[in-house]
Amino acid sequence: MSLSLRASLALVICFPVLSWAQQSPAPPTAPAETQKTEGRIHLDVVVTDKSGKPVTGLTLKDFTLLDNSQPAKILSFHAFDGTAQNDEPPTEVILLLDAVNIPIQAVSTNRQQIVNFLRQNGGHLAQPVSLFILSSQGLDLQRQPLLDGNQLADEASQRDNKLRALTASAGMHGEVENYQFSVRMMKVIAREEAKKPGRKLLIWTGFGWPLVDSSFWGMTTEDLQTLFNTIAQLSTQLREARISVYNVSSGTDMASAAYEGFLKGVNTYKKSNSANLALKVLVVQTGGAIYGPDNNMAAQINRCVQDAGTYYTLSFDPPQAAQANEYHDLKVTVGQPKLIVRTSTGYYNQP
Repeated sequence: MSLSLRASLALVICFPVLSWAQQSPAPPTAPAETQKTEGRIHLDVVVTDKSGKPVTGLTLKDFTLLDNSQPAKILSFHAFDGTAQNDEPPTEVILLLDAVNIPIQAVSTNRQQIVNFLRQNGGHLAQPVSLFILSSQGLDLQRQPLLDGNQLADEASQRDNKLRALTASAGMHGEVENYQFSVRMMKVIAREEAKKPGRKLLIWTGFGWPLVDSSFWGMTTEDLQTLFNTIAQLSTQLREARISVYNVSSGTDMASAAYEGFLKGVNTYKKSNSANLALKVLVVQTGGAIYGPDNNMAAQINRCVQDAGTYYTLSFDPPQAAQANEYHDLKVTVGQPKLIVRTSTGYYNQP
């Protein structure tokens, strides 16, 4: 890989890290009661049967939490079945139309599939829905989620002027440009959604940005450390914003299984790889799901939305961290056979 390309990749990832490091000084020490919960880890957990149907009726005693393979005490537990009244805001569904990483013809197809989803059931949506558009102009965020699918579908049609593909360089340079741009926009989404309470399902349409494998590029120690910090930061931002990422797609994905080699959490900068920030990796690590590709994306979106109403929340206190960005593997299990559990697969602990 050329020096200019490697430097370009490291530079774009470096900006958010520098911004993060240059925040204002830490506030005075909080009272003891605040400190007890300030560093607590909160998890949203989806439990389904093998067909994907959400499972209700589980209680705290059904759950086991392992932190780096060691049992961790669950300090709070709540079950949500989509019907009971509670203080938790309804889960927001964010439909993201990617007009950058796929051909413009596929963008139009995906937009129509989103419209089909929004107009079903007379436009009556079970969850509040927002429509985001990723285009060459950046990220177009719809600030207020709506329950009126017909209004959202009309807005999707009116925003066709934004559906222009990003004009990137050819070859590897073009793939790196799309990768950089998309990861930056994912960070923007995490930052903006962290300002709003409640849980969010981010449903990304299309195959996502190119999977850029940097293992053979000869990146410097500084490059790898910068990349590791970005991996840790984005993982933390998505978890704290309570975002579970989903991926739906149509057409043919030529690199459908390539991401599977990068699912394990990165515990040292020496193992950092640009592919650790691939879309499907983030999907698995945030407890989301991957559906498709097939010709009925609206049905795929419906499968994602099944997870919106029925879920569980739990919290625990992480152990003392010996260093910054200390990676911890997480595993949540339930004491009933043949059930599938999805939640965050790890977190980065801080001193």
